[in-house]
Amino acid sequence: MKLDPRERQQTRKCLPATSPGGGVLRNNNFRRRVFDRAAMSVGLAGLTPHELRHTAASLAVAEGANVKAVQRMLGHASAAMTLDVYADLFEDDLDQVADRLDRAAARAAADSVRTDGVGPDLGAVRPARQHPA
Repeated sequence: MKLDPRERQQTRKCLPATSPGGGVLRNNNFRRRVFDRAAMSVGLAGLTPHELRHTAASLAVAEGANVKAVQRMLGHASAAMTLDVYADLFEDDLDQVADRLDRAAARAAADSVRTDGVGPDLGAVRPARQHPA
């Protein structure tokens, strides 16, 4: 599709990347002309842009990004959608939360000893009673 110079300038203002003619950059054209060649030149023949998206999500989660941050980064409509696709990346979160809670409880107990019993009574926390149905 050929655009006149005014249309081309307007299109370039609206699009983050354009085709050589200034129009919409089509995925297949970009893949064939640019991406696949670049991937091959660095020894990653067969790499896809979607794999880069998964890599970005994986790196964000590995660095501690929460599911809402990853959702916004990927443009997902909801955090549920992000979890449906990337739930396995968040599996370590429960272990990390448990470890942090253990450390917090140990610090609270140590603070209680240092302050002569002033502080939270960690023995006062009991499991909730189970009520018959």
